[in-house]
Amino acid sequence: MKYVFVTGGVLSSVGKGIVTSSIGKILQSAGSSVSSVKMDPYVNVDAGTMNPYQHGEVFVTQDGGETDLDLGHYERFLDIELSKHANITTGLVYKRVIEKERKGDYLGQTVQIIPHVVDEIKDLLLDYGRSLDIDVLTVEIGGTVGDIESLPFLEAIRQFRMEQGYDNTLFVHVPLVPELKSTGETKTKPAQHSVQELRRIGVQPDVIVARSARLLDEASRAKLALFTSVPKEAIFTSYDVSSIYQVPLILDEQGLGAYVERRLSLANRRRSLDPGLKRWREFVERVVEPDGEVTIALVGKYTALPDAYLSISEALVHAAAWIRLRVHIKWLRAETLEETASLAEAFRDIHGIMVLPGFGRRGTEGKVKAIHYARTSSTAFLGICFGMQLSVVEFARNVLGLKGANSTENDEECAHPVVDLLPEQGNVTSKGGTMRLGGYPVILSRPSKIFDLYGEDVINERHRHRYEVNPKYIRSLIDAGMNITGVSESGGRVEVIELPGHPYFIATQFHPEFKSRPLRPSPPYLGFVIAAARAAGVPTRPVLPGKGGVKETRWSQ
Repeated sequence: MKYVFVTGGVLSSVGKGIVTSSIGKILQSAGSSVSSVKMDPYVNVDAGTMNPYQHGEVFVTQDGGETDLDLGHYERFLDIELSKHANITTGLVYKRVIEKERKGDYLGQTVQIIPHVVDEIKDLLLDYGRSLDIDVLTVEIGGTVGDIESLPFLEAIRQFRMEQGYDNTLFVHVPLVPELKSTGETKTKPAQHSVQELRRIGVQPDVIVARSARLLDEASRAKLALFTSVPKEAIFTSYDVSSIYQVPLILDEQGLGAYVERRLSLANRRRSLDPGLKRWREFVERVVEPDGEVTIALVGKYTALPDAYLSISEALVHAAAWIRLRVHIKWLRAETLEETASLAEAFRDIHGIMVLPGFGRRGTEGKVKAIHYARTSSTAFLGICFGMQLSVVEFARNVLGLKGANSTENDEECAHPVVDLLPEQGNVTSKGGTMRLGGYPVILSRPSKIFDLYGEDVINERHRHRYEVNPKYIRSLIDAGMNITGVSESGGRVEVIELPGHPYFIATQFHPEFKSRPLRPSPPYLGFVIAAARAAGVPTRPVLPGKGGVKETRWSQ
């Protein structure tokens, strides 16, 4: 197996995850089988307990891992399913080291960063790599070179090269190369210093992918090569583009893929599903040159940071591209809607409304108001997780007439707990990794919109929740006109609700966005965007079945 390690310099959020995903995509398109790992220096065991404002969304894997959002990028770009073991954190490493020390596995040794912590990092990486039948494993090191937290990981990859060999390892560094607005000059000095810091640690980059506003000129590349000891032909630019999905194309055009293949002596052992990135290029053309646009309102708690809902916004991109449209997102803070006098004004020129996942009481009444408006105005609506639960709350209050209906998450003493804690959560005291997490089968009803979207009786989607629709109220909800069109395979839990007679009112307990892919958009999101387009009077031209991945079903006609 070949290993590609990606580090970042100068500042955080420089785009390492997109570069890592893009390298993987390029190699995959050339015939190599690829998977990815994210190493995160934070001391949390996983991302599950982290505030979205600090670290963006929590991406949920099929096996129930609460992981870094970059795993979502890897899954979407490579169209693969990753395990929770693909996210290695400082907290996880130290937890394992301390458990071994308590059991006496170190036989009386003084436990130290080197070798014990570093060895654990390498063991976790090797164990995961060996569990996969692949040619290349791309490994992103979180944080910024120079951070004290990332030092053990950088030491681990330094040792990794010594143990696995030069021919089997590649170091890619992604530094910021800023441009001075006053002079228009591209300044390579920060990148030079970043590489110097890496070299001080003992890691010499093989490739530099400069993050810059525009393609680096020859003089800047030559200067970088001179001061970093990286060959000029191994210096590339990840420059500003309108869509992240363009990055594999621009890097491949610069020759990054060919260089990596030569450097690692990669042979095309397997047939690629997308030779030469042909299908990917067609998808990107639909993203950057759409036929029209629809406007979707996303109502949530963390809308000040769009990365808090990254998989959702990307699922909308995938769905819109399928019908050759662009989605313009209007972010609406749920708390602000609580104080809004005119919802008609707040949702003016909106073609669809989504109520987003979240936890806690703050902003919930604003979400309920948005749901009420979507239901009564026949505006296309999609609710996800908490959005589904609050859809039940709104229906119970305003259709069933149950005054005080609520979720016990918001009000433990509410008169009508139409949403309540999962029974198995009653004795749970630890917050991390204890929700109903990962992929579970869902049984769909016929006839229903949700069945028409999927075209299957049983689907499997990912979950992340502690609360559910209270079974005691299900019969009342159905009698009042709510259709429950999806239930869990075990226990009969409510998974999907629909409202008959509404152009598109679907809410799901599961998170379909986690399985949305550029060439295989999520069915509920695709149906939602199509309904919004119809409301806007925007013509759609769906991609023909067979050129993407979505099944041809009744709704597509």
